Amino acid sequence: MNPFYLYDDERARRFEPFSLTRPTGELRAGSALVRERWEAALGTPCAGFLSSPHLVHFSETGAPPAVESLHIPAGTIVANARALPPLAPLRIADVWRLGGHIAAVRVGRATEVERFGDGTLTLESLSLPTARLVSMEGWWLDEVWDLLRHLPEMLRADIAALAPHVARAAVTGLTVVGGGDVVVEDGAIIEPLVVCDTTAGPILVRRGASIAAFTRLVGPCVVGRDSQVGGGKVAVASIGEHCRVHGEVSTTIFTAYTNKGHDGFVGHSILGRWSNLGASTVTSNLKNTYGSVQLWTPSGLRDTGMQFLGSLIGDHAKTAIGTRLTTGTVIGAGANVVGEGMSPKVVAPFAWGTGEAVYDLGRFTSVAERVMARRNVTLDERGRRHLAECYAARWVIGS
Repeated sequence: MNPFYLYDDERARRFEPFSLTRPTGELRAGSALVRERWEAALGTPCAGFLSSPHLVHFSETGAPPAVESLHIPAGTIVANARALPPLAPLRIADVWRLGGHIAAVRVGRATEVERFGDGTLTLESLSLPTARLVSMEGWWLDEVWDLLRHLPEMLRADIAALAPHVARAAVTGLTVVGGGDVVVEDGAIIEPLVVCDTTAGPILVRRGASIAAFTRLVGPCVVGRDSQVGGGKVAVASIGEHCRVHGEVSTTIFTAYTNKGHDGFVGHSILGRWSNLGASTVTSNLKNTYGSVQLWTPSGLRDTGMQFLGSLIGDHAKTAIGTRLTTGTVIGAGANVVGEGMSPKVVAPFAWGTGEAVYDLGRFTSVAERVMARRNVTLDERGRRHLAECYAARWVIGS
């Protein structure tokens, strides 16, 4: 199989508060990162990503680098990062169509990388008339909140695809409600007095994860490798690697290295990598009117068409103890949310508090380094440069 690249088109580059700090391929969709979904579909590692210029130094373990060459060779596959394939191999082709749009294309001739620069290039323009075309199953991300809209369906499909390949542990004393599957990978720890409710979907607990007594897992639900669930009701959740989760959770994505270690309800929300919720932080995911939730976007306030929608919290963002977040809240990457009363519906990246004060870059980087070291991750010079470039590219409310 030829190498493939993931492409963030113009729409993907507006998936705030996450697109400031990471390419779309490194967002968690269903049980896996978008990149991991395409790697499973195409049967080969992703060789690079094409996204916003300020992400050129993005670097995380397992993630490919930004494409910095001048040309993409003929035969290379370029996939739209907003297209989410199932966790199964795709048929060999030159063009893969999902719904009414091209999700991936094998480039017929060498293509200048600069053509992808602003995200307006369409994959349709790269397709040759003689290309072999196949239709594929999957999901499109038209908006960032579609990660939550599709979450229950994707988790059910993902667990069904992954379960046959998991080395299962023998678990005793686990209470299972419903007729669905509970897949506990060898190397996971399940304490006594844990209840798994599979009435609405299956449950997968990956190796290295631990589930404490008095936890109720409600499917569909995935607990990622080396994550800890410390009690409470966790329903319809996708928990990435090395997360800490406690309390009441519903229909929420924990990207990775995410910390919610205390009580407090979090529903229909997405928590970025290295984000931390202070004790008793609470999200609202339903308006008193039961109406559709509006959300701040770079294009202005938008009606999401979703009755349930909580908070989108960027990478490295933090909330103080007792923080209250209203429906449809957006917290920018690196923000430190402190203050009394209900937080505003949007907090700018690298904000200090909830007003116009800005986190000093040096202090922010020092804290990020300290936080990452606690999980045995080093913030290297490339990572520092990446954060500095994100800081310089940060958006301002109303801009």
